[in-house]
Amino acid sequence: MRTAGASRYAPAVSDATTIDGAAERLDVRGGSIQILRGGEGPPLLFLHAAGGAGAWLPFHGLLARRFEVIAPDHPGFGGSDDLPEIEAIDDLVYHYLDVLDRLGLERVDVVGGSLGGWIAAELAVHSPERIGRLALLGAAGLRVPGNMAADVFLRTPDQLVALLYKHPEAAAMPAEPDIDFILAVQRDMAATARYGWAPYLNDPKLERRLHRVSAPTLVLWADDDRVVPIEHGRLYAERIPDATLRIVEDCGHAMYFEQPEAFADAVIEFLEAGS
Repeated sequence: MRTAGASRYAPAVSDATTIDGAAERLDVRGGSIQILRGGEGPPLLFLHAAGGAGAWLPFHGLLARRFEVIAPDHPGFGGSDDLPEIEAIDDLVYHYLDVLDRLGLERVDVVGGSLGGWIAAELAVHSPERIGRLALLGAAGLRVPGNMAADVFLRTPDQLVALLYKHPEAAAMPAEPDIDFILAVQRDMAATARYGWAPYLNDPKLERRLHRVSAPTLVLWADDDRVVPIEHGRLYAERIPDATLRIVEDCGHAMYFEQPEAFADAVIEFLEAGS
């Protein structure tokens, strides 16, 4: 999964055709969350990775050319409240079912990256009738002996960037991080650990439940993912009925930061195939 602060290391992508998004608050049980929203067209729920909360990314803007992108910050990330009663991935599933109800979305296409892909998979297992089409991008969540997810907590910032990107020079690190940057990174790391520490970034029961997913599913992976290895993508594609595995070349786990256009094009092509 992309770790805390990864979005802040991401390069800016200049594309005049991307669409801007705006932030809004949504009241939920126990507090409120921030939602970034932009574009017009069919609704698309985007669930972010451990990095990327609180920012409208070039990837969002590319998707928003064809869809209304709805990108909430998970509790404890970005601009959302901590919501301490939400303690684990299963709590996030119920949280997002409540969010869909509050937004009036009975059935919606869902795209999730890394941590967000794990949440999306669990959501599709629990309530398959709520998911139109499903795209999992470098999704965490599975336990693959011999190919476990990499430990992202004990690395320096430079080591973390080298782990996330196939081409680390594409990521721009702040020369002198200010206190707001440091506190935001620490908050994201704490939220990541809250949902994914034990067991580490996986649900041992998820694999045997994936047969419940009924949505057409795209499993989209980077060819050089050293955080969540490609074996996880292959297992998702094997266990989800009629899922399609697609691999993007010359890219690391920071997939929609490192190659936003390639990943946006693949997602758009897949989602529009169902329209």
